[in-house]
Amino acid sequence: MRYISTRGGIAPVAFMEAVLMGLSTDGGLLLPESMPRADNGMVADWRDRVAANRLSYQELAFDILSLFISDIPAQDLKSLIDRSYSTFAHSEITPVIHKDGVYILELFHGPTLAFKDVALQFLGNVFAYILGKSGGCMNILGATSGDTGSAAIYGVRGKERINIFILHPHKRVSPVQELQMTTVLDANVFNLALRGTFDDGQAIVKKIFNDIPFKTKHHLGAINSINWARILAQVVYYVYAWLKVTNRGPGLQVDFSVPTGNFGDIFAGYIAKRLLAGQRIRRLILATNENDLLTRFVLHGDYSMSTVVPTTSPSMDIQVASNFERYLYYLNGEDPEKTRRQIEDFIKTGRLAFTETLLKEVRDDFASKSVSQRQTNDTIKSLHAATGYVLDPHTAVGVNAAFALQDDAVPVICLATAHPAKFGDAVEAAIGKPPELPASIRDLATKKSRCEIIEADAKRVKDFIAAHAIQS
Repeated sequence: MRYISTRGGIAPVAFMEAVLMGLSTDGGLLLPESMPRADNGMVADWRDRVAANRLSYQELAFDILSLFISDIPAQDLKSLIDRSYSTFAHSEITPVIHKDGVYILELFHGPTLAFKDVALQFLGNVFAYILGKSGGCMNILGATSGDTGSAAIYGVRGKERINIFILHPHKRVSPVQELQMTTVLDANVFNLALRGTFDDGQAIVKKIFNDIPFKTKHHLGAINSINWARILAQVVYYVYAWLKVTNRGPGLQVDFSVPTGNFGDIFAGYIAKRLLAGQRIRRLILATNENDLLTRFVLHGDYSMSTVVPTTSPSMDIQVASNFERYLYYLNGEDPEKTRRQIEDFIKTGRLAFTETLLKEVRDDFASKSVSQRQTNDTIKSLHAATGYVLDPHTAVGVNAAFALQDDAVPVICLATAHPAKFGDAVEAAIGKPPELPASIRDLATKKSRCEIIEADAKRVKDFIAAHAIQS
C-alpha cells in the first residue's frame, strides 16, 4: 500500500514515510493510493468471532491496519498495537453501551480520557519504532483545541529521539485539558499557549510545515489529524462498534452520530463506511455546536468561514476543518488538480461553492445538525435524569443530533469523545453536581506546571522550536 497527496504533487510513498511526512510536501493531505475493501469472507470471520466472543479490539485493529500498512512486518505491527492499547483502562478498549434508545461508543478509556488516545498512543509508538530503525530524531509540532495536545504528549513523553511542541489557545481549553498538558514536566515536552484561537494555531502549524527547509532542518513531524496514521487508527472503532451492535440485532445497518469540528473523526467513519462497503454503515450524522461550518456545508452547500464562538464544547470551536480536503478529494472524483485549485481559492476567499449534484452525493454520506449551547445543556440534563448516565458537552452535541435525526429502523451509535470529568463545570451546570473524578485527574491542580505564553505568530513559534529542537 502506497500513499498519495490530495494535490497530486508527490510520488507515492509507503506508510512509514507517510507517517514521517505528516503534511505532504506539496501542502496536501495523504491518502491511500487505492481504497482497500474488507471482503465478505473477512467480515463473516469477524462476525463469527464476535458472536463467539473471540475477537479482541487489538485483533480487529491488526486485521484492519494490515490492509493499509505493507512496510511494517506483521509481528512488529502486532507488538505496536498491543503496546498502544495496554494503557487503556477497559478490556474492550472502546466499549459500546445502550442508553435511552441510542448506543454510546465510549472512546474515553485511554490515559487522557479522550478519543484522541486511540490514535495517538498508536502514533507515538509508531514514531518511536521508525526512529529506532533509522537512528533519526523528530520534533513533533501540533495544535490542539483541547484533547489532541494531552493525548499526543502522553503518547511520546519521555521517549528517546523525540521532542514535542504543542500549541493551544490560551484560556480557551477547559482547566482539566490545560492541566493535563502543562503538568507533564518531561524534558522532551514543550507547551505553548497562544494568544488566539485554535484556528490561529492550526494555521501556524500548516504554515511552518509548508516551510520545507525549516521542516527538513528541524525534522518536524505532525500529530494533528493531518497525519494519516491518526485517521487510520480511528477507523478501527467504527468497525468494532458496527460488529458489536449488529451482533445484537437482526439488521446489518447502523448510523453513527459524531460530534466534530475538524472533520477528522467523522472522516475516519467515512473511510470505515467505504472499507465495509455496501450499506453496513448507512450514514454519518455530522453534529456541530454553534460553530456550524460543516453543518452549513451539508445542509446548504455553504462552506465559508465565520467567527469562532466559544462554547462548553471547546474542542469543536473551529471554523477551518483541516481534514475536509481529504473528503473534497473524493467528492471531486479523486481529481488532485481540481482539489488543489479549490483549496487555493478557499485560502484566498474563505469560501467554497458546490453544485446541487455534488451536494446530493454529500447528503448520501452525511446528515447534519447544529446544536445550540442550551440544547447541549438540556441533553446532558435529560439523559442523566432518565438513565443516570453523564455526558460530556461534546458527546451531548452528538446525542442531541442523534435523537433529532435517528430512524427507528436503524440503530444509531453516538461517539462519546471525552470523559465528563474533563468538563466538570459544564456538567455541573447541567445536572447540579460535578461528575466523579477519575483517579488520573483527581490531583492535577496540585501539580507543578510548565507553559510558555506567546503571541499567535508563526515566526515566534519557529524561533522557539529552533531554540529547543532535538538535533540528530
